[in-house]
Amino acid sequence: MLIGAVLILSWLILLLRYPAKALPVSLAAAVCLGVVGLWVVWQDSQETRQLERLELRLTYAPEQCPADNPLRVELHNGNEVPLLALRWRVAAYRPGDTVNLADNVYTAPRYRGPGELKAGGDWQDCLPLPPLRPGYRAQTVEFRAEHLQGNF
Repeated sequence: MLIGAVLILSWLILLLRYPAKALPVSLAAAVCLGVVGLWVVWQDSQETRQLERLELRLTYAPEQCPADNPLRVELHNGNEVPLLALRWRVAAYRPGDTVNLADNVYTAPRYRGPGELKAGGDWQDCLPLPPLRPGYRAQTVEFRAEHLQGNF
């Protein structure tokens, strides 16, 4: 923080003392900084669009999955590029409610997708349930994937 303040102060002093030399350099630096900022915003929006093209469905399916992993996950990659890695958090809601009933504690399971999923590919697996708040059962809630983070 102190280094940043010193840099800004010295830049202002140079700009005031030698405006003919410092102004072109400052404008070039501002243009470069703007280009880098635009590139970062573009990359972020591209990643957001790619994550929106993923179809991730979570269902409680104890009849189709083993007893220790009753959460069925179905993923479809609707992108034109392969999905390299995917992480998410599972939330549990009563139908029509907005309160997350899943306890996202440190010991909660970490959810990850397949290592690599080709463009247009599908993946299915059975995963463990997140711990629910006391008094709620997995049969009475709907599960949703939130906070998706992926690499394409």
